[in-house]
Order: sequence, then structure tokens, then C-alpha cells
Amino acid sequence: MTAAESNKETVRSFYDLAFNKRKPEEAVKKYAGPYYRQHNPMAGDGTEPLIGFVHYLAGAFPDFRFEFKRWIAEGDFLAVHSHLIREAGDRGQAVMDMFRLENGKVVEHWDVLQDVPEKAENTNTMF
Repeated sequence: MTAAESNKETVRSFYDLAFNKRKPEEAVKKYAGPYYRQHNPMAGDGTEPLIGFVHYLAGAFPDFRFEFKRWIAEGDFLAVHSHLIREAGDRGQAVMDMFRLENGKVVEHWDVLQDVPEKAENTNTMF
């Protein structure tokens, strides 16, 4: 397995376990590095804010899920394009997350979110 493929599998497992399986403590213990630097200005550094966010999201939207659409890896950087659906009937949000790994562990995160509109100016879809 190449380093890029290994990084994809690490982030896929981290993201799925933390969010879709609602086990952020286990995901952090298994896949996070010795520090976790957050670039979203609305979230704090470290794994505790991440764990708290997953629990908040699960409380506010018990049926939320991320549908992973594509994964791109280059060196220690991994990007995932996904569809966040908060509840049945929700158009959701297009999400682009970028992670940096160090020694095979997740240590840094960036994200951008965009609401899926009711009507688009083209027929290409966001996914």
C-alpha cells in the first residue's frame, strides 16, 4: 500500500468512526497524533473541541451522516469531499475537509462548507 493510500484509509477510518459511528473518543485515541491543530476559526485546537462538536451534532441532529464522495491524497495531505446530511429531507451541505498527517496520525484540519441550494444555475450538482 502506498503512503497516499495508507493516509486515505487512516482519514477515512478516523472520519467515519468519529462522525458516522458517533465514537469520537475512540477515533481520537486510534488515529489522532500528539496534537490536533484546527484551522476552522469557530473551533478550538486540540481533540477535546472535536469530541465536543461530534456530541453536539449528534444531539442536535440524531440522524446526521456524512456521505463521502471523493478522496484526494498528496504526501501527508488528504482532502475529502463529502455531503453532510443533518436530517431526513435536508438538502445538506457540501463539505471539503483537508487533513495533514504526521507519522500516519491526523494532526491538522481545515474545512469549507457550502449549503446545497434548492435551485442551481446549472445541472452539474455539487457532488
